[in-house]
Amino acid sequence: MFGGLGKIIAIGASTGGVEALGQLLSGLPDSAPPVLLVIHMQAGMTRLFANHLDGDIKLSVKEAVDGDVLKKGQVFIAPSGKHMRVISRNGQQVFVECKAGAKVQSCIPSADVLFDSVADVFKQNAIGVILTGVGADGARGLLRMREKGASTIGQDEQSSAVYGMPKVAMEMGAVQHQLPLNRIANKILSLT
Repeated sequence: MFGGLGKIIAIGASTGGVEALGQLLSGLPDSAPPVLLVIHMQAGMTRLFANHLDGDIKLSVKEAVDGDVLKKGQVFIAPSGKHMRVISRNGQQVFVECKAGAKVQSCIPSADVLFDSVADVFKQNAIGVILTGVGADGARGLLRMREKGASTIGQDEQSSAVYGMPKVAMEMGAVQHQLPLNRIANKILSLT
């Protein structure tokens, strides 16, 4: 199924997310499952962030474009101003869709939009992660992932720059494993 991708990893982050993502992703090998991530940034900054990360970690990192095919060892960052979803064709290949739309939880891109699509396409073959950030974006979508059988992880309060998004997800029952940032990469690897 899905061209041998196995599980995929979907991550949502906001305030404090640049540092958190750098630490988390540096703990994953270049053979890791595909990583899809939403971080709330100003327009134009997601490409710069992707280029910076690409030189700092083992995984290949890029700002996602509509039609990208998911592959192992690749991180796709949702572009500023567009929602990112996964789309499956015939259960073989999975593509990224990046399109403008209305804000969700006052955000575009929105982690809820990404997580909802991952829940629909990958069900139990996914790992959802919610990191430091203001607001509630991602909590509802992470709960939907958990309800479809995915494994879910939330960053703990002590290691979060802002314990907003992970707190809402935890209170909603969306988080199976609440962990400090420095233990999340190992947990992801144990789940894959």
